[in-house]
Amino acid sequence: MRETHLERLSEIEIDLNNNLYLHYSTYHHDLFDQLGRYAKGRTLDIGCGNMPYKKVLGPLITEYIGCDIVQSSTACVDILCPANDIPVGDSSFDTVISTQTIEHLEDHQGMVNEAYRVLDNSGYFIISGPMYWPLHEEPYDFFRFTKHGLRYILEKAGFEIVTISSNGGKWAVAGQALIHALYPTVNNIRGFKGKIIRMIAKGFGGVKTINRLFSYLDHKVPDYTNTMNYVIVARKNQHLVNSAARNHHHAL
Repeated sequence: MRETHLERLSEIEIDLNNNLYLHYSTYHHDLFDQLGRYAKGRTLDIGCGNMPYKKVLGPLITEYIGCDIVQSSTACVDILCPANDIPVGDSSFDTVISTQTIEHLEDHQGMVNEAYRVLDNSGYFIISGPMYWPLHEEPYDFFRFTKHGLRYILEKAGFEIVTISSNGGKWAVAGQALIHALYPTVNNIRGFKGKIIRMIAKGFGGVKTINRLFSYLDHKVPDYTNTMNYVIVARKNQHLVNSAARNHHHAL
């Protein structure tokens, strides 16, 4: 059974001193840009957790509703339900978002299919998911995705892709993986191994220096063949929508 009242992301202000800066600086840059361009009207957040992006969405939309499989630590989830069985009507929302949730779903296709069902024909689905990230919220951590895999899942449901953003290139991945390797391990391992790890951490100058160095390299030498994450904007395939509307008209 899944643990309830999980600690989830609440604060979105993450600076160079944070262990997760390389991930969130690139991810939030792309996510907030796409939210600003495409979020509108009545909005559903699938896998909302502690609703960290509610304030960002506030000026852009008219209503915000969050659903999740369990209640999170701030007890703000509006609808408790599986992501592949959301108790709302068809075409109920102008925008659907799902951030960093798809990797935790056994039936990720079912979630994307539900997003399609509840989204208005003129609305947008904004989704993000990782390609690189350590195991987390175990044992409910099932998948990692390439952009081609995410495209396949979305198009299979009937979406067409508007834009795909790679969040961080290979240097950001390298720096984040280095931080994951060093911290908190650097303070937990004793003896010779611990001494070596602490020497490596000291040689790199600590978290802030690693973040600054690898962020600089990622900017100067961009290469997105290896990335941490993707933000994708999709909409219902208008050819399919128009065909369905014509068929419905003829049936009448």
